[in-house]
Amino acid sequence: MYPADNSLNQDISHAPLNPNSATYINSIGASGHLHILASPAPHYGMPFAIVGPHQPKLPVKFYLSPGASDPGPYPIPLSAPIQGEYTPSNIEPGDNHVLVLQTGTCKLYELYKARRAAGGWEAGSGAVFDMRSNKLRPDGWTSADAAGLPIFPLLARYPEARAGAITHALRVTVWRTQRGFIHPATHYSSSSDDPSLPPMGLRLRLKASFSLAGYHGQALIVLRGLKRYGLIVADEGGSWNIGGTHDPGWSDNDLKQLDNVPGSAFEAVSTGPILKSPTERHRGRRY
Repeated sequence: MYPADNSLNQDISHAPLNPNSATYINSIGASGHLHILASPAPHYGMPFAIVGPHQPKLPVKFYLSPGASDPGPYPIPLSAPIQGEYTPSNIEPGDNHVLVLQTGTCKLYELYKARRAAGGWEAGSGAVFDMRSNKLRPDGWTSADAAGLPIFPLLARYPEARAGAITHALRVTVWRTQRGFIHPATHYSSSSDDPSLPPMGLRLRLKASFSLAGYHGQALIVLRGLKRYGLIVADEGGSWNIGGTHDPGWSDNDLKQLDNVPGSAFEAVSTGPILKSPTERHRGRRY
């Protein structure tokens, strides 16, 4: 995903420690623990679809952030899976993401709060990303994620684990954020100016001193990736929740080892200034 020199593929193992690191980790939850949203279980983990270059495009109407969304039509078939579509009706609706990667064009289409409509889609917001380009969204623009980042390239995907390495940052949610973002993020969803809270786009690295002895299999592959490429704050939600996909190849027993990794094992690094561009505020959700 993306050119090799894209910031999301940046090795941050030697990036300078952020002077606010300890404060950020404490606000996220030093005593909390990692949890990866990836599993072989159906309907657990982020769903996605892959379509060909000739997939017909359908209209998309945006009802939350039309001014910060890429206009349609999008090549998203009505059969595309919606995150949370099959959750029980007594559970609060989630973000209802739709992620579609198009071959040939190498473009990624993502929707937030998506639902099928007559002959097309309705969504709270949407974004189109060219996987061959390092171009960022305009400052202040959201995406299908609160930070204005793409979702799919930041997920832990089983084919990477099978190949033995995850070589990019992974998406993480935190309980609260401040009103600011660090590139490549372009959007914030908070009204708080509390400097102890992490900004969107903050990179978090598993400490070099954290011992990986005793970890094995898929969890070990994820942890090695977190030492080199780390996490990137992409949305508000349960702290330390790492984004991943559903895939039959994942092992729940392997991945459960990650639940033993405390927040205190991480540190924040410096990758750029905190920006506070005027933004179209939305989200403010918890999940």
